[in-house]
Amino acid sequence: MRYLSTRGDTTPRQFCDILLEGLAPDGGLYLPEHYPRIDTGELARLRAVHAGEGYAALAFEILRLYIADIPEADLRAICRKTYTREVFGTREIVPLKPLEPGLFLLGLSNGPTLAFKDMAMQLLGHLFEYELGRRAAELNILGATSGDTGSAAEYAMRGKTGIRVFMLSPHGRMSPFQQAQMFSLQDANIHNIAIEGVFDDCQDIVKAVSNDLAFKAKYRIGTVNSINWARLLAQVVYYFAGYFEATSPHPNPLPEGEGEIPKVSFTVPSGNFGNVCAGHVARMMGLPIAHLVVATNENDVLDEFFRTGIYRVRAAADTLETSSPSMDISKASNFERFVFDLLGRDGAATRALFGEQLARQGFFDLSGDARFQDAAQRYGFQSGRSTHADRLATIRDVHQHCAVTMDTHTADGVKVARGHRAAGVPMIVLETALPIKFAETITEALGHPPERPAKFDGIEDLPKRVSVLPADVAQVKALIAQQTKI
Repeated sequence: MRYLSTRGDTTPRQFCDILLEGLAPDGGLYLPEHYPRIDTGELARLRAVHAGEGYAALAFEILRLYIADIPEADLRAICRKTYTREVFGTREIVPLKPLEPGLFLLGLSNGPTLAFKDMAMQLLGHLFEYELGRRAAELNILGATSGDTGSAAEYAMRGKTGIRVFMLSPHGRMSPFQQAQMFSLQDANIHNIAIEGVFDDCQDIVKAVSNDLAFKAKYRIGTVNSINWARLLAQVVYYFAGYFEATSPHPNPLPEGEGEIPKVSFTVPSGNFGNVCAGHVARMMGLPIAHLVVATNENDVLDEFFRTGIYRVRAAADTLETSSPSMDISKASNFERFVFDLLGRDGAATRALFGEQLARQGFFDLSGDARFQDAAQRYGFQSGRSTHADRLATIRDVHQHCAVTMDTHTADGVKVARGHRAAGVPMIVLETALPIKFAETITEALGHPPERPAKFDGIEDLPKRVSVLPADVAQVKALIAQQTKI
């Protein structure tokens, strides 16, 4: 398996080359040359692997389809080391919880930082350390976070040999718990940088540094945001696991003429399009997904596109501060991967839209393009929007009727999912985080704070280690250079 850029660079690269690289040199995002196809027989085999050997074995089977330059014995060991009960607190790793008939919650928040980002970041930490060890090299990881990516990355990379983390976050825009998770870390290889702006400013800085090829090479810059293909690939695995849980037991494959392979739908709270893009990849591989429902908050750039065909980014001043802050994003960087597929993998057309037209006029319009008009049928995408009032009402309702307390982003997902259900098709909502990360809004909804895991008692009172900088690329580069000995 080799990889190409969404903007047309077809220089042959293997997995470990792009693992450490992040953005492609032409500014595009990496994708595999093709998506491996899973037929009904292989789907049955993967179901048996998941049922008999567990999540780590399933992860190995999916990852090996995309990774040719890590020996299979080593890759299997990395998966076993990553997905353990000790790290994720449960044998299933991603347990499926019924909320009401036909509506399920896929538990993705059992990792060290209580958010779904742990599912990929824990694997990424082991992959980085493995490959850097093989190369006797070091890596400066530059990332941007709206809340959960940062802590997941830092907890996965803390103490790792040859790795430094420089994590940008929007100053004052995360919840107190999210800030404490990151800023309380005292590890010498972890550097928190609070940017005076919004998440999109942080993301723009990461891309600007990554596009400075000389600086990137000199200071060995890599990324952990979902622009990194390895992270997105890790997320593909739990779509398969969720599907198997929601359709089990099932006689698969069915004898010819005796019915159809069952389908499921997924609703995914989304701001940067990374999590739901992993679902797109799973569907392209042949996983029987009826619909992928994108759930946004008031920052509804993605919902607007799937309703109208117009992708219109917002300026920082127009990005709303909401009670589901991890989705306060108006530039969905992973969206380029889907549009590349939508346009028939035309790198020049993708570059014209994302590298030129967006920069020039702030939007592009595909509403008149037959490929967009056929997108819902071909790719299964639907979308919806949730507001502060919606998430409060959903948190109350699910708590009262299902005895489940959910975080604000997951509540956005449940609210939107309820409007897109189809008879006979299980709807799975991807859990975003545990509710303690957004205690203020949970208290507003329920009248009492959510349960706090004992290991996080008093975290907000711990000493903080963070640098506050303006949204200035040069100052971020200077800090990286100061902390890196060349």
